[in-house]
Amino acid sequence: MDPKEIKIMIENGMSNLVVNVDGDGTHFEALIVSTEFEGKSLIERHKIVYGVLGNAMKERIHALSLKTFTPEQWESRN
Repeated sequence: MDPKEIKIMIENGMSNLVVNVDGDGTHFEALIVSTEFEGKSLIERHKIVYGVLGNAMKERIHALSLKTFTPEQWESRN
């Protein structure tokens, strides 16, 4: 699976401000900034992303490391 494909799936399935995905075809890292994460725990945020990726998480993605931020959290990091 190509990192660009994962990026597109996340962008199409969520309200995002920033999505960056890197990977080697089976192991991926994603950075996502979204208003959908506001008021959500880390586990809830990951479940949102896994839900958007659907069967790809079971069949095509071996490992996915997520960094999830609200817009406010993202701004405070920079």
